[in-house]
Amino acid sequence: MSEDERRAWEDVDPGTPHVWHTLGYRRALDEPGRMVIEWDATEHYAFPAESGAIVHGGLVATILDSAMGGACWTLLEGDETFLTAELRTEFHRAARPGLLRADARVVQRTKRLMFCAGELYDAGGAHLASARCTQVLRSAR
Repeated sequence: MSEDERRAWEDVDPGTPHVWHTLGYRRALDEPGRMVIEWDATEHYAFPAESGAIVHGGLVATILDSAMGGACWTLLEGDETFLTAELRTEFHRAARPGLLRADARVVQRTKRLMFCAGELYDAGGAHLASARCTQVLRSAR
């Protein structure tokens, strides 16, 4: 895969819906085997609680899955694609509206699988959640 193709993950099908565009993710870091994305989560994506608005857990899992998928994307070869086969998220503390930063990396790659890990932080650096996933590699052949 060329450098331009690799860097265009969120723009693979321009003009079609994509989670990056829908939620407004930004790529903060992109290197082989690693991706960091940022999201300015608003109260529209949260539910009210006595302690203040809390970002929906499904959206916490989504940003982590997207970052891990991006890390996987950076290591694809030729005509490979991938699908998330397993995703596990651990919530350490409530994610509040504001800047969220998902830092993900490929832990190991085999011929058919990639194992990834991701961590979610708020703007102050508080560790909010962790995730692990297994990506199944697919080839057009």
